[in-house]
Amino acid sequence: MAELFGTDGIRGVAGLSPLDWPTIERIGCSLAIELTKRSGRAPRLIIGRDTRESGAWIEAALARGARLARADSRFAGVITTPGVAYLTRALDADAGVVISASHNSYEDNGIKVFSASGRKLDDEAERAIEQSLGAQASLPAWAPAMTDSPKQAGRDARAPREFSDDKVEADASLGEKYLAFLRDEVGVGLNLKGLKIAVDCANGAAYELAPKLFSALGADLVVINADPNGRNINLDCGSLHPEKLRRTVIEQKADLGLAFDGDADRLLMVDERGDLVDGDQVLFIMADYLASKGQLSGDRVVATVMSNLGLEMVLAERGVNLARTAVGDKYVLDELLKGGGSLGGEQSGHVIFPEISLAGDGMITALEVLRVVAERNASLGALTSAYTRYPQVTINVRVSGKPSFDAVPSIKEAINAVEREMAGRGFLIVR
Repeated sequence: MAELFGTDGIRGVAGLSPLDWPTIERIGCSLAIELTKRSGRAPRLIIGRDTRESGAWIEAALARGARLARADSRFAGVITTPGVAYLTRALDADAGVVISASHNSYEDNGIKVFSASGRKLDDEAERAIEQSLGAQASLPAWAPAMTDSPKQAGRDARAPREFSDDKVEADASLGEKYLAFLRDEVGVGLNLKGLKIAVDCANGAAYELAPKLFSALGADLVVINADPNGRNINLDCGSLHPEKLRRTVIEQKADLGLAFDGDADRLLMVDERGDLVDGDQVLFIMADYLASKGQLSGDRVVATVMSNLGLEMVLAERGVNLARTAVGDKYVLDELLKGGGSLGGEQSGHVIFPEISLAGDGMITALEVLRVVAERNASLGALTSAYTRYPQVTINVRVSGKPSFDAVPSIKEAINAVEREMAGRGFLIVR
């Protein structure tokens, strides 16, 4: 069986392999079987999804497969990726499954699995699931045979429409439990009264939760892109396209703006001038704040090789070390847990506070930054004023193959020549 799991689970076009009904059903069954092997009992799952039109039938297929392997599943309905991670941990489930392709357009979808700790499923379990998908022997003797895809029909010819026998019912209390955690535990004591906030929900998983959360804490909200139709998730909106939010902040004279992506695991912000505040700047704000309170564990922040040189320099001025990892919040979390730390993240807006959650959570990030705004009685622009963003250029090159750079002498020499020229005044990342 080909490798299915990437750094962010399984991704693909909904309705095409591996995100076709039979394969998804087998993934659900294989996951439940692997969890049973580990625990010796029928596993308990939490399943949630974002607002893509394919989410409901993918959820149904996955749930059917898990049910064949005797898993007990609870369904959160539309909820953020970190919401599922929290519920998995809080409800002592064996795993949490999110059906989402994060910031991708609606045609794509994905399956991401969290372990009982709320951390992404380990590589060993992912490989076991992949191997079992290619072997009929992976099915226990008592399990019924996998089904073919239900009759193909509907707006998208790849998506099954008639799956009424397998539809699941969402438990609204799960979303409310996550909301209460954010409001009453993470946001405890935070009063946003008098603060005008523009919120871009990306027509995604946070479209109901985010407005409820920030209004409950007293903020005056201007909400945009909170009307999902199954096909408009991330469409010219959210953290990938913050232009409308920037205009909204200026036009509505808001104090700041929050931009989530489709599954709300990342956050970008907009200050009172309409300027974008990215993940690096958020890391600076939080590192400066935590260090001032003696709460920045190890006086270190973990980021990736893509973080701007300006972050490294402004942190160094404050005696804070920046540790860099490969690109991916998975690697940031690994380094935080291995080397210690209370803060890490990516320029793209994934920020991790491991003492609160092992998953990047856009709403937790927003609450933490808003606490700094409130306590210091400072604007977002003022909080980032000491940060200087250095020139940073990203170039994507389409190639026919991806050999090791060391195996191509001309590329290796070109890299070495640029690094010699930069001589400590910058750096080059080729990946």
